[in-house]
Amino acid sequence: MMFSAKEMPSPSSLFSAYASMAASMMLFRSMANELVPQPVRGYLYSTLRYIFKTHSTMLTLVIEESNSISRNQLYDAAEVYLCTRISPKTDRLKISKTPKANNLTIRLEKGEKLVDFYEGIELQWKFVCAESGQNNPNDPFSPPRSEKRFFELKFHKKHKDKILDIYVPYVVERAKAIKDEERVLKMYTLNSSGHHHPYNGFKWDSINLEHPSTFETLAMDLELKNAVIEDLNRFVRRKDFYKKVGRAWKRGYLLYGPPGTGKSSLVAAMANHLKFDVYDLQLANIFRDSDLRKLLLATANRSILVIEDIDCSVDLPDRVRHGDGRKQVPDVQLTLSGLLNFIDGLWSSCGDERIIIFTTNHKERLDSALLRPGRMDMHIHMSYCTYHGFQLLASNYLGIQNHHYLYDEIEGLLKETEVTPAQVAEEFMKSEEVDIALEGLIKLLKRKKMEGDECEVENEKKIGVKGAKRQKTENKQKKPVRNSRKNTTKRCSNRLSAKANYYA
Repeated sequence: MMFSAKEMPSPSSLFSAYASMAASMMLFRSMANELVPQPVRGYLYSTLRYIFKTHSTMLTLVIEESNSISRNQLYDAAEVYLCTRISPKTDRLKISKTPKANNLTIRLEKGEKLVDFYEGIELQWKFVCAESGQNNPNDPFSPPRSEKRFFELKFHKKHKDKILDIYVPYVVERAKAIKDEERVLKMYTLNSSGHHHPYNGFKWDSINLEHPSTFETLAMDLELKNAVIEDLNRFVRRKDFYKKVGRAWKRGYLLYGPPGTGKSSLVAAMANHLKFDVYDLQLANIFRDSDLRKLLLATANRSILVIEDIDCSVDLPDRVRHGDGRKQVPDVQLTLSGLLNFIDGLWSSCGDERIIIFTTNHKERLDSALLRPGRMDMHIHMSYCTYHGFQLLASNYLGIQNHHYLYDEIEGLLKETEVTPAQVAEEFMKSEEVDIALEGLIKLLKRKKMEGDECEVENEKKIGVKGAKRQKTENKQKKPVRNSRKNTTKRCSNRLSAKANYYA
């Protein structure tokens, strides 16, 4: 229906009507503000928005990298699973390859999307990275700006139950199977530099663990080696037992002995035997108990946590100094009680199938609280090279499978001389000729035996001279018989003091 020009309202009439309507609305709003309380108005507004809002049929699940301070298992599973679902439509990918890996490792680049289908259901994945937090310049211990990473999983709301109950567990199981198929042992070390630290300024960086040491090649006492293997095998198969008796599924080992006796090689052999990743923790870089707990939670199950030279780390205070050499003690320190709680307290139960290994060259320097069962369950003494260890090294380095005519002489020298497996191996590295290598070892053993005999003679001479001087002094200071008990006690004390001063 068309209006004639005469029937059309004039612009002035339209403007007047609009002004009247606007004035009425303002009057109504003013009256509403006066008569209706603010809480009621807010409720009415939210109700109206909900009524007229267009409701989405899609549901989005957010899978963050960490759950509070612990690692999100579902995030790791999604990262592995999605690399098998890359489509031609994906524009950007991250790829890498390690020396021993057969295939490329493919991961989504930030912001990239991927579509997966499960039993006819379309699932839209997206990898999101966003900066979170700001470091505090006034706090030297505050973490730097970190990157918050998470996956978004979007699907139709009507499939919510099926996705949560079936699809998500399927992703976890499938990722576990992929990891087992492409299992490469990792060596993790602490990184306290950079700008992407989700764990309070620290994170674990990893490389492939390519140490070739195995129990078959380890120069170690045979009975002790078999005891360690049996203990490891018993530990990994007793998950239900640990749960039944109410203990965390973990095991502690203390490796002690002189340098060069194979403590690090034993750690690598244990990792290769169990197929466990290794985390190398340097306590000198940790200043707070809270950092230690967060690092523990950031380690994965089926792993070995190694703290080497613990005797050099237990003296925790006084590690930071000013530029002029004066000691500066941080406000919050890593304490011995925090370390003990880290080993067997409540925090140690946040994870399964974990092994903690301490190494030391001086067991006697350790606090007795560290050594009790439950913290260090098995103490393994890595001693000097035995005849069995020598035979194993000769087989590995020189290819000797049968008895050699020089073996008898070497066996006799090993009983009288202390030499480490590392020293024996170094001699074998000097020549590929069997006779030359064994003769070089014999010369080394004879030289060390001679040095040891000379040291013993010197010790006897020193002790003899000191004993004579001490006897002469005692004779001069000899007192009546009625004080003989007192004199005897004093003489014993003097001898012990002199001996202690000599060995010190």
